[in-house]
Amino acid sequence: MEDVRSALGWIRQHGAEYGADVTRLAVLGRSAGAHLALLSAYAPDSPPMRAVVSFYGPVDLTEGYRHPPRPDPLNVRAIEEAFLGATPDSVPARYRAASPIHHVTRRLPPSLLIYGGRDHVVEARFGRMLHERLLATGTPSALLEIPWAEHAFDAVPNGLGAQIALYYTERFLAWALRE
Repeated sequence: MEDVRSALGWIRQHGAEYGADVTRLAVLGRSAGAHLALLSAYAPDSPPMRAVVSFYGPVDLTEGYRHPPRPDPLNVRAIEEAFLGATPDSVPARYRAASPIHHVTRRLPPSLLIYGGRDHVVEARFGRMLHERLLATGTPSALLEIPWAEHAFDAVPNGLGAQIALYYTERFLAWALRE
């Protein structure tokens, strides 16, 4: 997170030198990058963001650990233990702090959440959980679930799922970043 905050700070400080409108920033990420994008946009001390786009980002690490996908091709529990240094029973506060869904306590930047309907790494149910939580706070949120798509479905740029996701991402950002 320090690297993300540093990069965003640099953009805010120097972006205008490169023709960027630093008042209209959005963050976008895929998988672990989406996790960082969500945390950077939702943290209480985060710089102002106009929007966040999450492609299949993890949102509730405790729930993901306790109920991993089936099949589980990457061993989600081992990844989370390596990332956070222990199980959620050992360090529950660490898992909570690292879960974007637990930062949704107030109105936040508009969010576009994109998940594959057959994702066996970060299940689409997590996107639905976050979407509902965002709406409950009055945060504009759009959820796009790509049918039959697996994790990283957009790695094939000309694939149907990637084209659908790109279409809606462009429209969402045009709306969220409008002047």
